[in-house]
Amino acid sequence: MRVTIGDLLELKRRGERFAMVTAYDYTSARLAERAGLPLMLVGDSVGTVVQGHDTTVPVTLDHMVYHAQMVVRGSDHAMVVGDLPFMTYASVDDALRSAARLFQEAGVQAVKLEGADEALDVVRALTVRGLPVMGHLGYTPQSVHTFGRQIVRGKTVSQARKLLDDALALQEAGAFAIVLECVPAPLAARVTGNLRVPTIGIGSGPGCDGQVQVWHDLLGLFPDFVPRHAGQYAKLGDLATEALRAYAAEVADGAFPCDKHSSALPEDTMRALLQAVESA
Repeated sequence: MRVTIGDLLELKRRGERFAMVTAYDYTSARLAERAGLPLMLVGDSVGTVVQGHDTTVPVTLDHMVYHAQMVVRGSDHAMVVGDLPFMTYASVDDALRSAARLFQEAGVQAVKLEGADEALDVVRALTVRGLPVMGHLGYTPQSVHTFGRQIVRGKTVSQARKLLDDALALQEAGAFAIVLECVPAPLAARVTGNLRVPTIGIGSGPGCDGQVQVWHDLLGLFPDFVPRHAGQYAKLGDLATEALRAYAAEVADGAFPCDKHSSALPEDTMRALLQAVESA
């Protein structure tokens, strides 16, 4: 049985915090599943940490369907949430078509979209049709060309009031949870306390109901850059580099492969085979 919206609401009611991680393929999903994480986000962050773009804007719906298919195949228990990428929910009709692909072709259990305002009609249209929606407020990466790299949101009274109003509006529109990205911790805690639905923080302090981290940040796969909000629990990038160097060195000096890495046949079979080849 997969984690449901009801399960998440019950966690909030009991005050139990939960973790979500991004996943982009079958292997990452299997590992997160083995670790027992209840939520996986197939994020459009795939554009930066996998595809190598500077922003998430180039990510297409085809990309999201492709990666979500792999994550769904790799998970059994976790709820899988797929991002609606840039400009795929500019209108209600666009959003319905885009979400339908993620649900039907990839098999996700929910979708996530950024912002409020015009997006509220989209949230209502999706949820009334039984398509669960996770909201996303604060720093919204798809708006990078509007807001630039000023990451922290809610730094002024007007911004803080709008963020709280937007969170309440998303809840009333039907969102079952809201990601708060790079929101000042006291404000994120206030928003969390004012909502019936859970909040999921990233760079927004410990007062949220859940936390989300990007796979590559959490595991230290980008050793040259660690975001301030990243909880780095391993340095797999360094380990991978060391392993690759060792592999290259063993190939160069003939230590790899050895007999145990090589295909073989029984000795008499191999002898007969070679004799047949030589006499051919």
